[in-house]
Amino acid sequence: MIPVNEFRSITSEQNPQFRVLKPWWDVLSEYLGIVMLMMGVFGCTLQLTQDKISCLPNRFTDLSGGDRDCSHLRQENESLWEFAITKRLGPNVVEVFGRKNGLDIHQYEFVNHFCYERAVHWYGKYFPYLVVIHSLIFMVASSFWFKFPGTSSKIELFVIILGKCFDSPWTTRAISEVYEERREERMVVWRKNTMTKSAADHDDDMVSLIRSSIKSGSDQKPSEATASLLDKKEGEQAKALFEKVRKFRTHVEEADLLYFMYVLQTALKVFKFALITVYSVALVPNIQIVVMCSVPPDLTGFSAFCCNYNKAHLFSKLAYCYICFVGVYGLLCIYSLYWLFHRPLKEYSFEAVRLETGINDIPDVKNDFAFLLHLSDQYDALYSKRFAMFLSEVSECRLRQLNLNHEWTADKLRARLTRNAGERLELPLFLLPGLPDTVFEISEVESLKLELISNVTVPGTVSQLTALQEIVLIHSPAKLQLAALSHLRENLKVLRLGFEGPEQVPLWMYTLQSLEELHLSGALSAELSRSPALDSLRDLKNLRVLTLRCKLTKIPPSIVDVSSQLQRLCVHNEGTRLQVYNSLKKLVNLSALELTGCGLERIPSAVFSLSLLQELDLRENRLTTVEEILSLQHCRRLTVLRLWHNDISCIPEHISKLRALETLDLSWNKIRSLPPRLCYCTKLRHLDLSHNQLASLPSEIGMLQCLQFLSVAFNSLESLPEELFSCKRLQVLALGNNSISSLSPRVGNLAQLVRLELKGNRLESLPAELADCLSLRLAAVSVEDGLMDLLPPDVKDRMKRR
Repeated sequence: MIPVNEFRSITSEQNPQFRVLKPWWDVLSEYLGIVMLMMGVFGCTLQLTQDKISCLPNRFTDLSGGDRDCSHLRQENESLWEFAITKRLGPNVVEVFGRKNGLDIHQYEFVNHFCYERAVHWYGKYFPYLVVIHSLIFMVASSFWFKFPGTSSKIELFVIILGKCFDSPWTTRAISEVYEERREERMVVWRKNTMTKSAADHDDDMVSLIRSSIKSGSDQKPSEATASLLDKKEGEQAKALFEKVRKFRTHVEEADLLYFMYVLQTALKVFKFALITVYSVALVPNIQIVVMCSVPPDLTGFSAFCCNYNKAHLFSKLAYCYICFVGVYGLLCIYSLYWLFHRPLKEYSFEAVRLETGINDIPDVKNDFAFLLHLSDQYDALYSKRFAMFLSEVSECRLRQLNLNHEWTADKLRARLTRNAGERLELPLFLLPGLPDTVFEISEVESLKLELISNVTVPGTVSQLTALQEIVLIHSPAKLQLAALSHLRENLKVLRLGFEGPEQVPLWMYTLQSLEELHLSGALSAELSRSPALDSLRDLKNLRVLTLRCKLTKIPPSIVDVSSQLQRLCVHNEGTRLQVYNSLKKLVNLSALELTGCGLERIPSAVFSLSLLQELDLRENRLTTVEEILSLQHCRRLTVLRLWHNDISCIPEHISKLRALETLDLSWNKIRSLPPRLCYCTKLRHLDLSHNQLASLPSEIGMLQCLQFLSVAFNSLESLPEELFSCKRLQVLALGNNSISSLSPRVGNLAQLVRLELKGNRLESLPAELADCLSLRLAAVSVEDGLMDLLPPDVKDRMKRR
């Protein structure tokens, strides 16, 4: 005998976790299938263990040549007694001895087997086997999608993830936090309703201005008691679970194979139900207890036998019972089909969960993912509610924040503190999933640098950073809570932003009233628009420095909003030609202007109207001539002029009109000669002529008595004018990579010289008068080692001891 459990192990799923995908009708159908299988196994057992049929010859023969049936055996007929062997014992008592048929046991066995095969209807013979086969088909059809490779893997992944989501402590924490926030939101609404109408209108205007980049206080730092609900290990497990849910959703939502397979197997069961019901109802009456069997008379001498099918009565009752069970099974399958087609099972809405929990970003799902959730709801709707927590980005962000706090402790962050170029104590954070709350425990931070951090929300606790003056956001879009905005609006001095498009420029930037420096790096104009998308800067009342590292075609008109206080404007255009400069004329208080990589071929005329301009930098442009330099005399305060990294070939004589000039940088050009009148700019302190094509220096260079820095490196100089060494305030003299063959002994007149570069020339010796340069140390002389060895030992000793 084969136990029923063996059949179940073959036909049904064994994973107990799959029960979450079995609605009540599938569970009831499974039990009905087991009952029908037991009926079939019981019938097969009887069929195999008991005698099938017993036959006796029928002495009544139709004279016409046919065989009479055995219906007379079911009736009481006294006329048959006359053929019996009897002995009368009394008036009403007869002893019956029975008939003698003259057949031996072998003939009876033959007739029994022969008649069982020929006379018994096939339905009566094979009924238990049919029950077993149909029951197995029902079971296989019910669990086929649990076994089919294309669906079983998805189902197994789903039930595993669903179970982990249900058991995860993060779901409890997330829901509890939401209820707490909703209580706080109700308090905020109550307070808002008690405000005056004017104050409420003012707040509404402010919120509408910054709604896309400001977060409400709902993202406040969780309390320590709440944080203790989830330790570091559980946080990492929940993080991995979010990733699994995201990948599973992407994998399952794109197809409807599970839904199709479930519909197909249900339709197959309905078809089987109809087939079984029709033929069973039609064939059950053919299960008879007594049947007539015709046997060739030459075998036994009788042509007709009456046979008793001893299991017919039981099988007929089992058949009717089986039809009833199949009927109930079929009704369940029909209801299942009605449920499949009547409800939109390819869409699943979490609207009820969103309303209950307040987490509004839980997305609706579709296709197979939706179908699986509908099935799990038939088991227990709490599963989908807990599962929804792992579909929410808000929930994931909170978990990410908690994990960040575990990983980045305050001590670990303090170890990363450094001094930046502005000598501020800076905390750099790179490529993190968010901003750790522990950052706001380091009150000594002066500059906060965030780079490649995608989810940045600055909470109100930023007010704890009392020394914070600078924020650097490099490809790190940031949102501010209202409390954080209020604090930064009054305290932030420097803001540096790196972004990819104008849509990433935060709107809260335009409300920072105390901001003094704003540095923007990225595309300020859309691809189809040539106008820079920079909103009004009128609220930046203290802005002094503005840097734009963008590919602009014109100066943004909104810069005019800060024309009264802007002192420094830097435009790094990365080679894109700047065509419109009209806005520059209105920057009347500008003291420093830097136009780098703007494709300029001439000095813009708008520059000449900046009467307060002190510094002008036009590097990395396409300047070939600077004839307009005469107009710079209108900039009477101009002290710094940088024209480096251009294609300038000559300097006009009227550069001498720039009498206030103190710094002149003409390096990296194609200048072949200097006009003598350049030396009339007697206030020059810094003169850089390196990387040009100069063959000589004018003798008038001695007029530059204020000169402290002179670089003529990487030119074609063969000699130096003696007048150069009368510039006694010279501190740095760079003569490297020329063709100078000798250095004048008058170099000793440069008593303040601290740096001398001579490497790359044709010098054969160094003058001993170098020792007279009282501030020059031996290590500050850049020259070939062989030449240094030619200096007298006492000279080298004196220079070493300095």
